[in-house]
Amino acid sequence: MHYPEVFAAIAAVTSPEGPFPIIEQEIDGVPQKVFGGLPDNLRDYFAFAASHGDKECLVDKGRRLSFSDVAKQVGSLGFALSEQYGVSKGDRVAIAMRNSPEWCISFMAITSIGAVAVPMNSWWQGEELAYGLSDCDASHVILDAARFQRLAPHLQDSALVVIGMENEGKALPENVARLEPLLAGDGVLPAIQIESQDPAVILYTSGSTGRPRGVLSTQRNVLSALGTWLAIGTAVAVASGTIGQEPEEQPGILLTVPLFHVTGLNSLFLLSLGIGRKIVMMYKWDIDAALELIQAEKITHFNGVPTMSMELMKHPRRDEFDLSSLLEIASGGAARPADQVGTLIDLFPGAKPSAGYGLTETNAVGCIIGDDDYAERPGSVGQATPPLVDLKLVDENGNEVKQGERGEICLRSPAIVSEYLNQPAATEAAFKNGWFHTGDIGYQDEEGFVYIVDRIKEIIIRGGENISCTEVEEAIYAHPDCLEAAVFSVPDERLGEIVGAAIHARPGCGINDEQMKAFLAGKLAGFKVPAHIWLCDESLPRIASGKIFKKQIRAECIAKLELCHV
Repeated sequence: MHYPEVFAAIAAVTSPEGPFPIIEQEIDGVPQKVFGGLPDNLRDYFAFAASHGDKECLVDKGRRLSFSDVAKQVGSLGFALSEQYGVSKGDRVAIAMRNSPEWCISFMAITSIGAVAVPMNSWWQGEELAYGLSDCDASHVILDAARFQRLAPHLQDSALVVIGMENEGKALPENVARLEPLLAGDGVLPAIQIESQDPAVILYTSGSTGRPRGVLSTQRNVLSALGTWLAIGTAVAVASGTIGQEPEEQPGILLTVPLFHVTGLNSLFLLSLGIGRKIVMMYKWDIDAALELIQAEKITHFNGVPTMSMELMKHPRRDEFDLSSLLEIASGGAARPADQVGTLIDLFPGAKPSAGYGLTETNAVGCIIGDDDYAERPGSVGQATPPLVDLKLVDENGNEVKQGERGEICLRSPAIVSEYLNQPAATEAAFKNGWFHTGDIGYQDEEGFVYIVDRIKEIIIRGGENISCTEVEEAIYAHPDCLEAAVFSVPDERLGEIVGAAIHARPGCGINDEQMKAFLAGKLAGFKVPAHIWLCDESLPRIASGKIFKKQIRAECIAKLELCHV
């Protein structure tokens, strides 16, 4: 199937008589097309999800929770947060945990009482967690014991209300409130009016400068993303003639990526609630465990960063597992190598490959490609996602470029957020007249398929994790022996990119790369610590303006690395 067939079906799905009618509303002073017929808020969306009743919702090792079970625990926790812990509409409540049913239920409860859920990166160290909690002005945090131990030194004299759950064999102090009893009560969600324009979620993403930025989404932003995928799914069913047909087995998706990422949160978790899809949880990515779960749980949909599908293809014991239940192998978060697509089609003939291009700022909605189109154009990220995403490419002056020419990719849709938290200058630079400027450079072919070729933003995408070069450089400069530092991406077959750094240290200090890595490990999450460090005896080269010549440094360091492997 080609996407023009799906696009044609979408016209019927989004007509005034269809299930997802398109209407026009003014958002932030800009007229935009939005979906009619969607719930006004996530609370109502979750109420609809509860109608799936006894179908399995969350599966985590030995635990199996139905949609009804989840709804009951959401009601209990939402009541407790509101009535016992004083969480009010608009309060920011952080979640600092690894993937678990409790994570999902906490998110649903927080947003169901009109508070703002703030998922924290579970790989962050204590200083990074403390920054995020302060930046979003969190009043409460729900965390697991592993995150509590990292954060504890930063909680002295803090007014933050902490609710914890023991995990990883780690205990909590007796004075920390426990999450588990709050899930087991008979409380129901308090009555509260939640509007579509109310804030719902703050996700953190690494930009090109400094610390991670909080990306604030409204209820409408998140629901517009979900509505987009629901409309596409309905259109695919119309185009394929399967509309109204119940599958023999309940669809299931493997939660391969962290829930604090927009892909894990929106594309895997929240979308699954709406379509009644079973969510099989992974505490962390493990290819051996993934193969076992696909077979045991008859997983139908696999979605993760390209590294994960590569490991799925290359696993030496892949043929020992029954993976025939797979219907789709999707990719997002980073560019999938073009040669992976043909291999996927050969190895998994019953599973259609697909890919999506989106960002935290777009709630993961941007471009989409799959099926025959993907097989024919494996290097493309697809066309603008129908029916509400607009796309244009502009030059450095903001003028649209001609078809085939390179330009910055700009996106517009009701799923796109309108601001970075506490960063008006960054907001003004990125969001202009309803358009989000992605910082990615690409071009469109004659049929509108988009190809990404470069980035304006100085970030590294390591296995789907965005890393700010500036943030890592600031951590390096905190070392007393560092005089100059340049951080850049290094190509990696498994992860796409990893972190590299060239450092000019104080002469005679005797610092080595392992000592520098150990120093950084106490300041940065592990995935941000440079995998390769080049210590330079001389000052780093600079361009005429005085800026460090990072492009030359990167080329020279990568050349040295390649020589080592010859």
